[in-house]
Amino acid sequence: MTYLFVGIFLAMMGYTCRYAATHRQELINNSYNGRQELFIAQNTRGKIYAADGQVLAETQTDENGRETRVYPYANLFAHAVGYASNGRFGIEAQSNYYLINSNAKLSDKVANDMAGEKYPGDNVFSTLDVDIQEVAYQSLGIYKGAVIVTEPATGRVLAMVSKPDFDPNKIDEIWESLIEDKDSTVLLNRATQGLYPPGSTFKIVTALEYIRENPDTYDSYSYQCTGRFSHGDDVINCYHGTVHGSVDFARSFAKSCNSSFANIGMQLDRNRFGDTLEGLLFNRELPVTFAYSQSRLVIDGNTTDSQIMQAAIGQGATQITPLHLNMITCAVANGGILMKPYLVDCVKNAEGSSIRQYSPSTYGRLMSEEEAAALSGLMQEVVKSGTATRLSGLTYTAAGKTGSAEYNNIKGDSHAWFTGFAPAEDPRICVTVIIEGAGSGGDYAVPIAKRIFDEFFGL
Repeated sequence: MTYLFVGIFLAMMGYTCRYAATHRQELINNSYNGRQELFIAQNTRGKIYAADGQVLAETQTDENGRETRVYPYANLFAHAVGYASNGRFGIEAQSNYYLINSNAKLSDKVANDMAGEKYPGDNVFSTLDVDIQEVAYQSLGIYKGAVIVTEPATGRVLAMVSKPDFDPNKIDEIWESLIEDKDSTVLLNRATQGLYPPGSTFKIVTALEYIRENPDTYDSYSYQCTGRFSHGDDVINCYHGTVHGSVDFARSFAKSCNSSFANIGMQLDRNRFGDTLEGLLFNRELPVTFAYSQSRLVIDGNTTDSQIMQAAIGQGATQITPLHLNMITCAVANGGILMKPYLVDCVKNAEGSSIRQYSPSTYGRLMSEEEAAALSGLMQEVVKSGTATRLSGLTYTAAGKTGSAEYNNIKGDSHAWFTGFAPAEDPRICVTVIIEGAGSGGDYAVPIAKRIFDEFFGL
């Protein structure tokens, strides 16, 4: 018994030491860890920079030694960069371990000690692009919603906008009012945590499943759209009751024909559809290091006809975040391979020496190269002749999918969606937009995406 308990004790010690070594950042960032306060007392919190070196957050010290965290762009990066008091959020939380540490040279630390000054904290360089962020922010205007912009080949996040927003410079002043207002969603990062019905943008997923189940015959699909699809007591209507007439698979997708996709949904193997959803990370953790919500949809052998009809057009119980939809779109753009999204490029000390470098990292293959090419072709047709023609005839080519997602029982109330990439033949940028309660994705979300594409390509 003695040997047994000694063995258990040694095993517990070994596990504790190993956990502390491999989870150092989590342990330091834990609010119950008093060591964090020692770092804060010893070091001045480091700066957060944009990709081009512009300061997004810094700590200023007045003549009395009082420190103030300053955000030069105020509301612009509110949710992406976050805040560092009353808890932490955004990059301020994600990179807190580095920001409160100092890897300054020993000689500089000695000089600071002699001057009675704190050590300079390490600085974090984000992936965020100020110009693209500004265009996305201004384009969203007074609407509630979100925009996320990424590089599909690397996973770098170029812009992340969520509205309504707040001024992180005033977070201490407004904190109590925000906490007392139980209905307030100002602090919610809609780009990564907002859950919405995806509407017709989900037809990317439905189309993928149909292609997988009919790899040799999906091109021969045809349907006669009368503006509605009926099955028993259930009816699916096309947006505004539009009658699309005779449509094949590509035209069903380009014109976003709800009736046709409800018909397609009824033909799908529900267990296989469930497997596809799992492979696309529904109801699962996402490979990101910042706060997010899990997208939700369960389809299996117990899914009813009514439920599959709704799911096929992105309605019913389907819930997705703009981040997740952007990741699926990036996989299409990147030949089926998903790169892990990330917000931080590197960490440097006060002298500019590298402390840590973040590189693009592959999550895995979400779909085959052939499936990605087929979906890309469908999304290009949406721009050429479908619901996103505002992106056609430009100096660059684009591919995408619009959506108008109903969210209550009032006819006509819908969120406006767009997700897509450019150039279509060699994607360099992926944009996902949602505008709450705006209506048609083609009318409201596509113009925002166009402004972002134009900025990226210097137009």
